[in-house]
Amino acid sequence: MNQYETVFILTPVLSDAQMKETVAKFKKLLTDNGAEIVNEEAWGLKKMAYAIQKKSTGFYCLLQFKGEPTLVNKLETGFRRDEKVIRYMTVKLDKYAVAYAEKRMKKYANKEA
Repeated sequence: MNQYETVFILTPVLSDAQMKETVAKFKKLLTDNGAEIVNEEAWGLKKMAYAIQKKSTGFYCLLQFKGEPTLVNKLETGFRRDEKVIRYMTVKLDKYAVAYAEKRMKKYANKEA
């Protein structure tokens, strides 16, 4: 199993509940297909560098998961089919990126505590 990280941007017109519901839908899609969710971060409403679909802000979400390579195609198909998703990007993490992600998770957890 490989480790992946996906960041997706949701449209800013969603309510907080709708945003959480959409993130939960994609987490369920991953777990139903045998993935293990390693980390989830909601970065909140942020200003984008340039307008996408005439929107200058969006809800940023990050999901780190372990799964089979075929799972990425299923996830990205789900992103393309959902009109709430403006942009998405999934990358495979190598051993150095995994170490950095773990270090960043610990730092993020200390900030919240």
